[in-house]
Amino acid sequence: MKKLGLSLIAAAAFLISTNDVQAQATETEEIVAVEQEQQNDDYQKIEIMALPQAVKVAVIKDFEGATTEEAWVKTDAEGKKTYKIAINVDGESQNVVADADGNWIEEKQG
Repeated sequence: MKKLGLSLIAAAAFLISTNDVQAQATETEEIVAVEQEQQNDDYQKIEIMALPQAVKVAVIKDFEGATTEEAWVKTDAEGKKTYKIAINVDGESQNVVADADGNWIEEKQG
């Protein structure tokens, strides 16, 4: 009878600790999502293939061997579009920003 009682206590402790770990993982995921939204300001995520050809060519030309990982677009009040592109160059991640003509606006190490 003692073994059954100890087994039930051990099972309850296991379930409680598992729920705590799951709650912490969910909180971490939510924090990461909020940080990504803040990082991207007013940018909306787009498919990499939706980038203008001029921007794709600029990445290939100016960042030889780079891999494009993600892309975002932001339209200002005048209708001008700005593209933020997450690239990986030799294992180092960078965010670069360009206009629709492929001109670099800023580069940020990330």
